[in-house]
Amino acid sequence: MDTAIGARPGAGRVTIADVARAAGVSIPTVSKVINQRDGVAPATMLRVQHVVEELGYETSLVARSLRSSRTGVVGILVTEFEPFSTELLRGVSGATTGTGYELLAYAGLVTGAEQKGWERRSLSRLSGTLIDGAIVVTPSTALSSSSIPVVAIDPHTGPEGHATVDSDNEGGAVQAVEHLVALGHTRIAHLRGRPDLASAQLREAGYRRALVAAGLTVDEDLVRDGGYQEDRSAEVALDLLSGPDRPTAVFAANDSSAVGVLRSAAALGLRVPEDLSVVGFDDVPQAATTTPPLTTVAQPLVELGRHAVEMLLTMLRGEPASAHVRLPTTLRVRQSTGPAPTTTA
Repeated sequence: MDTAIGARPGAGRVTIADVARAAGVSIPTVSKVINQRDGVAPATMLRVQHVVEELGYETSLVARSLRSSRTGVVGILVTEFEPFSTELLRGVSGATTGTGYELLAYAGLVTGAEQKGWERRSLSRLSGTLIDGAIVVTPSTALSSSSIPVVAIDPHTGPEGHATVDSDNEGGAVQAVEHLVALGHTRIAHLRGRPDLASAQLREAGYRRALVAAGLTVDEDLVRDGGYQEDRSAEVALDLLSGPDRPTAVFAANDSSAVGVLRSAAALGLRVPEDLSVVGFDDVPQAATTTPPLTTVAQPLVELGRHAVEMLLTMLRGEPASAHVRLPTTLRVRQSTGPAPTTTA
């Protein structure tokens, strides 16, 4: 008795091996077909595509891309799901709703030497058969050679080579330092971010520009590397705040670094803001729940995500999109900043 291709009584999820067996070809041949690679005879390609559909791949992203060269899915790619990327994801998710596209969130989960080029590897895995276009958060390299439309949010190298969305990093840093100067602070330290990132460079430039504009000298001993990391910033802050001529205020390059400063200040018995004022950058949800609540420069993270989606959908329609969008930042004044103390003793 003949058995239909799709009949697999009691079977679970269809695998690529099932497709290869039913089509009478090798697994690499099936892989070539579903990934639209060369090297497969037209008749064989048609047979594999037929088997893919008969075995129940009709609702899968792979089958959808085989039939129409589109998946109806856009991806958001991050190195990991931390507060910054999670807030961006909220904006991306909201803006994708009702567009006819589904959203795939993908974390590269890479560290150290693997960090370099993670976005290219991720795009290679997902492009074509899983997603039609991608939003990549803080990519480390230019993505102009991607085979699918890509929008970068806050790229490491700044706005170059592909569509990008970011915030006014330098202007936000100026706002932070001007706030501290207005409170009477003259010894203002800066815990900068990773030196290889454009955002960190711009925030440091804003810090320096605001000090000079206020007639204050930049003390290089007060500029330290926090690396955008809480633990590293806490360690640096312990040394910075233990000296006899410690700063009365710290502008940290992101909220995680600012939280590290708050930890070290508490460990040293310094009161915030009576003895030390602290300002962060980003305004992630944690910033409002620290002790005391953190004054910070708010990036419009949800809006960044929304703009990235709008740019990507424009590109997917084949219409010209903006090469770069830069959104303003806003200073959120909370209880971690106050008037400069009359003495640092």
